[in-house]
Amino acid sequence: MPKIVPLNEEVTFEEVGVVGRPIISKTDLKGIITFVNSAFCKLAGYDKSELVGKPHNLVRHPDMPKAAFKKLWETIEKNEQWRGFVKNLRKDGKYYWVEATIQPMFDENGNKVGYISARKPVSEKDKEKYEKLYKELTQKEEK
Repeated sequence: MPKIVPLNEEVTFEEVGVVGRPIISKTDLKGIITFVNSAFCKLAGYDKSELVGKPHNLVRHPDMPKAAFKKLWETIEKNEQWRGFVKNLRKDGKYYWVEATIQPMFDENGNKVGYISARKPVSEKDKEKYEKLYKELTQKEEK
């Protein structure tokens, strides 16, 4: 897939018609997408066929600090639920913010088989807070 050039233009849940709808994705244990719902596709700007089988970090925005995802993986690999704020990159280069909750999924024998994530819109207050925090963290990582 060609590299996407980030644009400084936000897309909201309202603009793509997914207000009040959960944004759902599932991955395997390595973060490869196994399921996305139609609301996820609309928000991310991809067709389902372009997402399933690809790494979930396909939608990772370069403004996101590595430390945020390190903490996420540390949490879910311990079978705990993670909740946080994420700036994602759409296929068209625009971005969108989500409040994400990610937790492990288990089969009927109790074996961990993957992860499920549900996302919802972020308040303006939280968006401002995390934009500032992530910018500071990213600048530190670049030094």
